[in-house]
Amino acid sequence: MVYERNSSKKVCVIGAGPAGLVAARELRKEGHDVVVIEQSHDVGGQWLYNPKVEEENPLGQDCNFLKVHSSIYASLRLTSPREIMGFTDFPFVVKKGRDTRRFPGHRELFFYLQDFCERFGLREMIRFNTRVVNVEMLDNLVLGKDLKWVVKSKAEKAAAVVVEEVYDAVVVATGHYSKPRLPTIKGMDAWKRKQMHSHIYRVPEPFKNEVVVVVGSSLSGQDISIELVNMAKEIHLSARSSLNISQGLSQVISKYPNLFLHPQIESLHEDGRVSFGDGSWIIADTIIYCTGYSYSFPFLDTKGIVVDDDRVGPLFEHTFPPLLAPSLSFIGIPRKIIGFPFFESQAKWIAQLLSGKRVLPSWDYMMQSIKDFYQSRDIAGIPKHSTHDVASFEYSDKYADYIGFAHLEEWRKELCLSALRNSEINLETYRDSYKQDEEMLQVALNSPHFTHQLGPDQDLTQ
Repeated sequence: MVYERNSSKKVCVIGAGPAGLVAARELRKEGHDVVVIEQSHDVGGQWLYNPKVEEENPLGQDCNFLKVHSSIYASLRLTSPREIMGFTDFPFVVKKGRDTRRFPGHRELFFYLQDFCERFGLREMIRFNTRVVNVEMLDNLVLGKDLKWVVKSKAEKAAAVVVEEVYDAVVVATGHYSKPRLPTIKGMDAWKRKQMHSHIYRVPEPFKNEVVVVVGSSLSGQDISIELVNMAKEIHLSARSSLNISQGLSQVISKYPNLFLHPQIESLHEDGRVSFGDGSWIIADTIIYCTGYSYSFPFLDTKGIVVDDDRVGPLFEHTFPPLLAPSLSFIGIPRKIIGFPFFESQAKWIAQLLSGKRVLPSWDYMMQSIKDFYQSRDIAGIPKHSTHDVASFEYSDKYADYIGFAHLEEWRKELCLSALRNSEINLETYRDSYKQDEEMLQVALNSPHFTHQLGPDQDLTQ
């Protein structure tokens, strides 16, 4: 429901990655007073590459606050084509003198976010090199009624003191690709050789002539294994199930004589042995865990928001804790979606709720909706840690309907699916060979998303 009331709030956005930047823009558009707190020296979040990982715990353990936020490795290229990735009113187009590939390297997306920041004048709202250390409700307030939040932050300089401020609302936009998620393996603590999570993998050179075990056959596991074949002595890829091995990955494994496929690791031993579920074993120098990431909000002290086996909840539509919304909200929790347009729809909804233009359903309705959602996932056999794996265009469109936001264009959906299909078959070449997309690509480039937004230094063609 839409109301005319317009109320300006003082809002803290935590994080200046894609979700935080679009949140800042939409909040300011609604007339709110916005402060963005960013722990790094620039915008970008995950997309701000950080090669300095030496001081980080290799497994990301025993620390609430990681020293390194970005998990990007030097050679990373996008797995989705640039056409589908941009915000709805700011297309991710080719620019002269930059990376012109459809699937560019990570630095090109960082430049896009810088451009977005400059185009909408967002930098003036951002406090860089500042870490949020605690967020909690102001005392003596009734839950659900005019909540206020105490945000404590600290600049990353030696003599900095903790600054304490009060806000009407907090938007958490810190991403979910930083805190390593690790498997539980017998003997893991006793294994004396090098173990690390892909969070701190950057380049292949440190693994020259080593025998490396890569645990996990998802995107990062595939990328890192392929990159290591020309540097390491042997790469042993351990996959949860042979059913997860695509045609493309099978072809890559057959192509390289020093790349081997194994089932899950059964146990690790002090002498360097790695034993697999089929009884085979090897002596390895390094194990790289490409096993994903966990949601983590070490600064957040709230009444009832928990992360249980990577289920953040309770959250209505992956965004709003019913007892605390809309004064507390989360952007960017869902995975396996076309991210930027979804973040944009989340940001618009939050901004309009805070200004009073829209209202959330009742607490009872939201809690029942969450309960029904959890039950549907259980019935479908989806594990709890995959609660936020959306993988549904229909869900993105349903979410957009809450605020009258545009549905995903058909060309955006089709180009997304085409990239996924192509990567399953042609793992090494899909980013550079995509003849099947030519017709739909022309539909995309001639759509209003592109033709209404071009600037003098932008080009539709490559």
